[in-house]
Amino acid sequence: MITMTNYGFDFSMLTGELASALDASSNSTMASKASLSTASPSTASASEASLSEASPSTASASEASASKAVPARVTAVHKERYQLICPHGQTFGRLKTAAYFAGGELFPTTGDFVLVDNYGMGDCRILRTLPRKSFFSRLDPSSSGHAEQAVASNFDYVFILQSLNYDFNLRRMERYLTLAWQSGAIPVIVLTKADLVSSYDEQVADIQSIAIGTDVVVISAQSRFGLDSLEQYLQPKQTIVFLGSSGVGKSSLVNALMGSERMAVSAIREDDSKGRHTTTHRELIMLPCGAMVIDTPGMRELGMWDVSSGIDQSFSDVMQYVNQCKFGDCQHESEPGCAVKAALRSGDLSPERWKSYQNLMREAKFTQSKEAYLKIKQEKFKGISKHIRNNPDIRK
Repeated sequence: MITMTNYGFDFSMLTGELASALDASSNSTMASKASLSTASPSTASASEASLSEASPSTASASEASASKAVPARVTAVHKERYQLICPHGQTFGRLKTAAYFAGGELFPTTGDFVLVDNYGMGDCRILRTLPRKSFFSRLDPSSSGHAEQAVASNFDYVFILQSLNYDFNLRRMERYLTLAWQSGAIPVIVLTKADLVSSYDEQVADIQSIAIGTDVVVISAQSRFGLDSLEQYLQPKQTIVFLGSSGVGKSSLVNALMGSERMAVSAIREDDSKGRHTTTHRELIMLPCGAMVIDTPGMRELGMWDVSSGIDQSFSDVMQYVNQCKFGDCQHESEPGCAVKAALRSGDLSPERWKSYQNLMREAKFTQSKEAYLKIKQEKFKGISKHIRNNPDIRK
C-alpha cells in the first residue's frame, strides 16, 4: 500500500483544519479502495462512481475545494507535465493556471509536495506547492545569467559525487559544496570509481582540506566497495539528491543501491574520462531500503544563484580570517589589520583557496545585482503599461 508518509510527507506542513480534512479523506478513500478489491465487479464500479462524486464533509466552507485535494509528491518533471505519487498511486498532473501563473505559487520541482485534485480523471490538477524544508537551485545556463533553475527540493542529504580518476577537481567541489550548504540539507562527499585507482589517500586529504565538517566516503559501484558506509544516510523516509558531473557514476550508484539495472549507464571517453548524459531528467526513486533518491542529469555548468549562507559554511576556514579583520569593510588589499593578508603571508591560508573564495563571491554578487536590476526594470515596465491602460489618449 502506498502511503504519503513513506514518501516523506509530513502533515504538519498543512494548517490544522485542512490537515484533518486531508487525513480523513485519504484514510476513508484508502479504506474504500481496500474494500473494492473484495467486491464484485458491478459493486466495485458503482462504488468507484460514488467515490468520484463524494467530497469530505470535515472541512469548512472556505476550504471546500481544498478538502477535495490530496497530497502528492513530484517524482519527475516533463516540461509542463508532472509525474506524481499520491495515496491513489502514480499519476500525472498539470498546474492550475490561476494559482501558478497569476497567483504567485512556487512552481514545483522534483521532490516537492503538492496538493492535487481531479485525480482518477486523466491528468490531475496541481493546486498548491507546500512549504519546502530544503531546496537546491543554480543559475539557469540557458537564461543568459538572469534566471534561477530549480533542481530538487525536500531532501535530507546531498550526495556530491566526484570520480577519483581524471574528473577529480577541487574547485568544482567547492562550488557544489557551496550550493549544497545553501540548500538547507547536509552535504556528503562521495568519491566514486575507487576500483580505477591504485591509491586515493592524497585525494581524500585534499578534499578534507576544503570540505570542513563534511563526511567523505570512498566507494566503487562496480565492486560494491564502501557502499555499506552509505547505509547511515539511506534510512527509510529519508531523501537524498545526487549531484555531480556527467560520468561520475550517479546512475551506476542508483543501480547498485537498487540491486538492478534501474538506470541506463554509458561508458566515459577513454582520452579524458568525460561522461555522457545518461540521465536526461530529474527523477525521485524509491530504494528497496525505504530511502528515496533524486537522480539528476550531469551539470556542465554550475552557476551561483543565492549562496549567501552557503559560502559562509563551505568557506568557514576563510571566513574565520575575514571576520578577524580590523575594519568591517576591509577589502583585504592594503588596509591595516587585515587578518586575511596576514594568513596568506604566514601560509595559514592558501592563495588558491582565497582566490576560489573571491571568484565565488564575485559571481554571487553579480548574480544578485543582476537579479535586483531585472526586478526593478520589470516593475518599471509594469508601471508604464498600467499608465498607458489608464490613459487611452496616450495610444493615439
